[in-house]
Amino acid sequence: MQQREVDIAIIGAGSAGLSAWHAARRHSDSVVLIEGGAFGTTCARVGCMPSKLLIAAAEAAHRARDAGGFGIRVSGVEVDGAAVMARVKQERDGFVGRVFKSMQRIPDQDRLEGHARFVDPHTLNVGDHTRVTARNIIIATGSRPTWPGMFDAAGDRLIINDDVFAWDDLPESVAVFGPGVIGLELGQALHRLGMRLRVFGVGGALGPFRDEKVRASAEAAFNEEFYVDPDARVEKIERDGDAVVITFVERDSGETLTERFDYLLAATGRRPNVDRLDLEKAGLALDDRGVPRFNRFTLQCLNADESPSHLFIAGDANQELPLLHEANSEGRIAGDNAGRFPELRAGRRNVPLAIVFTEPQMATVGEGYAALERRLGGCDCLAVGEASFEDQGRALVMRENRGLMRVYAEQGSGQFLGAELFGPRVEHMAHLLAWALEQKLSVGQMLAMPWYHPVVEEGLRGALRDLNANLKLGPAITERCMECGPGD
Repeated sequence: MQQREVDIAIIGAGSAGLSAWHAARRHSDSVVLIEGGAFGTTCARVGCMPSKLLIAAAEAAHRARDAGGFGIRVSGVEVDGAAVMARVKQERDGFVGRVFKSMQRIPDQDRLEGHARFVDPHTLNVGDHTRVTARNIIIATGSRPTWPGMFDAAGDRLIINDDVFAWDDLPESVAVFGPGVIGLELGQALHRLGMRLRVFGVGGALGPFRDEKVRASAEAAFNEEFYVDPDARVEKIERDGDAVVITFVERDSGETLTERFDYLLAATGRRPNVDRLDLEKAGLALDDRGVPRFNRFTLQCLNADESPSHLFIAGDANQELPLLHEANSEGRIAGDNAGRFPELRAGRRNVPLAIVFTEPQMATVGEGYAALERRLGGCDCLAVGEASFEDQGRALVMRENRGLMRVYAEQGSGQFLGAELFGPRVEHMAHLLAWALEQKLSVGQMLAMPWYHPVVEEGLRGALRDLNANLKLGPAITERCMECGPGD
């Protein structure tokens, strides 16, 4: 077995691992990047980008069918499934190729292919070909889909999001389990591309929402378009020939139905890829999920005796915020600290920001309602403002007038704290709110910013005005129509 000695070893060449490599190289030329799977990052290959390509195709089909609402007659909208998937794959391959091109700048001697396992806290076996001894190690192994055992009855008709992007054509029907980010994005897209669809959940959760009013608005809107039951009673899953047979209690009628689907798409969560690293040999303190305990500002792991470790963990592997921009940020922090170890610097962590690319879109900014209610609700320190998109001017113009937003602030100070948004193109408003939260703006300061007309952001102004009134810092909105047309 070949022997390698390096300053820093990084396990995983995804978004977090690549960011860590670039940051660590500022401190040392002796850095090795280890990848046990396919290069190209989850986002480019089977995540963010191919899903948005599928969503874009679905939106095109939906807009064509909806053109009649504008007086535009479009007849015979036909979805060519093979052509849709061909474009998805072609453009996906382009994104993956750009990642590969970026990785070519990493010297060959700094890359190792093979599955890494700990031998001791400073030593890794990479496949059966290389033993790496490192002063510091970064775990950036990402995550993988997980699902309950009852889904195994579907056999090879059980799929995950990765499998969708391998299709050469579109099937006729899919049952989606899990109305979270992946389940709702892919489920709605597949429905709009012509598939028969049902979406099942457990426990009532929907997307990223913790505010019950916003969650209820989203549930009602989605159910106008396709079947979603966030708290489904599924009695049986069976395989019959090439079909998955699902027996469930229909949410509205209460009747027990049995239906056949081409596939069962499991979107029931992800688990960190740390269970195959032989972490028990690394001497780390682990939580009840088997994930190393760590400091979120330095990404430094803790040893079993609670002392600081020379190991760091970044990205989806730590299961804190499994989002690409967070993985990039954490990779930079972990790589920088591994490079300057034993000196450490607390990395800047941005405010939480999550966006779901359904239509209407879903977004959360800041702590979220449930966390704020626990922290501030008991002392009546939490104020809430809201605005509906149903009568918002620009949303009406676009025939996208569905949704609700709720914004939160601290009583007394007027400090803006966060928001949950469900509405048209809220990806842009979510960024504005995240920037405002980063700058620690008050609601009054936010309202003093320029507001153009007519834009959907006027709905946000309405929510902030409502919030300002509930803070007892300004008058209540008496003329809601002002948010729909000229006037102030």
